[in-house]
Amino acid sequence: MRLFVHVEGQTEEEFVNEVLALELYKVGYTSVSARICGAARARKRRGGICGWPTFREEVARHLRGDGDVYATTFVDFYALPSGGPTGWPGRDTCGGLQVYQKAKHIEAALKADFVANYGIDLSQRFLPFIAMHEFEGLLFSDPHLMAVGMGFDWLSADFQTIRDSFATPEHINDSRVTAPSKRILALAPGYNKILHGNVAALEVTLPRIREQCPVFHDWMNELELLVAAP
Repeated sequence: MRLFVHVEGQTEEEFVNEVLALELYKVGYTSVSARICGAARARKRRGGICGWPTFREEVARHLRGDGDVYATTFVDFYALPSGGPTGWPGRDTCGGLQVYQKAKHIEAALKADFVANYGIDLSQRFLPFIAMHEFEGLLFSDPHLMAVGMGFDWLSADFQTIRDSFATPEHINDSRVTAPSKRILALAPGYNKILHGNVAALEVTLPRIREQCPVFHDWMNELELLVAAP
């Protein structure tokens, strides 16, 4: 089985290709690859999520062009466009929900919108995923190994203090000051998400991330069940 992961930037692209793919190959996938969607490619892969209609059409185009591939997403809840013609379905109607329910609400809205625009047959091969609140949140699954992986060993206790303030790494919130990446930058101005992020993810390990992050774990379960299905 083959899987195409539509992502918003180079950090997520490398995480899929260098970390996620290795795990999915173990359960039976024959190909796992990532693609940066939308205007991010035109901006020399700097990332930044595009509007939903553009993203949706790119996903649909790949599914139409390959009848055997499955498609999923890896995009951050933080800074996800909301409202207006380019907003992502469910983003502006999930404010009162808890973290886990926010992700599920948006994922269900994306799936429903995809079905409405492209029909059930094509949509059966589309499984959306929203990372709460952003990629860096996953790294807080093990603050010590996160610090070691980044080469910021001296920040291990500071990272642990942040982690201890939240129920799960996926609860670390999403303002311009308190998003996971902003918290890292406040402590380590030299942090570069492309350079440090995936090295830290490899150090933390995917099993540890799954253990600590239920939204991410559910997504992985869904992907594994695709292979196990008759």
